Amino acid sequence: MLFGRLLTAMCTPFTPDGEIDWDAQGALIEHLIQTGTDTIVVSGTTAESPTLSKDEKLALFSFTVKQVAGRVKIIAGVGSNNTVETVQFTRLAAETGVDGVMGVVPYYNKPSQEGIYQHFVAIANATTLPVMLYNVPGRTSANMTAETMIRLSELKNVIAIKEASGNLSQITKVISSVPDDVVVYSGDDSLTLPILAAGGDGIVSVASHLVGLEMKEMIDAYLAGDVQKAAKLHQRYQPVFEGIFLTSSPSPLKYALAKKGLIHPTVRLPLVEMTEDEKQQVDRWFHELVQ
Repeated sequence: MLFGRLLTAMCTPFTPDGEIDWDAQGALIEHLIQTGTDTIVVSGTTAESPTLSKDEKLALFSFTVKQVAGRVKIIAGVGSNNTVETVQFTRLAAETGVDGVMGVVPYYNKPSQEGIYQHFVAIANATTLPVMLYNVPGRTSANMTAETMIRLSELKNVIAIKEASGNLSQITKVISSVPDDVVVYSGDDSLTLPILAAGGDGIVSVASHLVGLEMKEMIDAYLAGDVQKAAKLHQRYQPVFEGIFLTSSPSPLKYALAKKGLIHPTVRLPLVEMTEDEKQQVDRWFHELVQ
């Protein structure tokens, strides 16, 4: 399995004045590697990709490739709602040395299923790198149906799907219908265990910033047949899975990582840092489960 079981959708550390914090980027990469991450996804939703310029994204890809030095895999988030620009950017991303690319269903446009299909065909044709499909209708306002994902899985370099629709029936249909060499990841930490039980392959996680080793332990326990242990870990860390989405992501995550001394809590507008009441809610599960 090229990208492993535990992938982390990495946030982008910013300085207090909103610039990329390169020292913190390096420290956070090291933290993720040490806590079980198999693959780092750079410039996905959790990275605040809508507020990153193309030059910033390319710099993040290059920096991460250099910092990682082959120890884990790197997937570049290249998605946008402009197919021509996505194709051009995919080619630029490939030149930075990343191991794969991830495209998202075009947002705001609300394309038809044929439009979604042709968008991903264009991405796949623009590179020889492995391609991950990303379905997250809660953010894009367009759901990629199981039939479209299955159809796209027939493309040579589409080898992974990140499914964050929350629709277990749809996800199960995808898992049961794609070729054996196409892996299906949960895009929702809370559904990691249910999707594993349905035959899925792992998680593209946000919680792994905070409880990576515990996520890895849960996955390994399930795969080893210790379902009871996996279930107990799932139950124990559910407050983390839910708490990091208390308000607009990644504000709660960045607040928690700041409490660990890894990054500043800075987010870029239109996101804002959490209120005092929200911080107190994070504090409750942080002190019990993370610190």
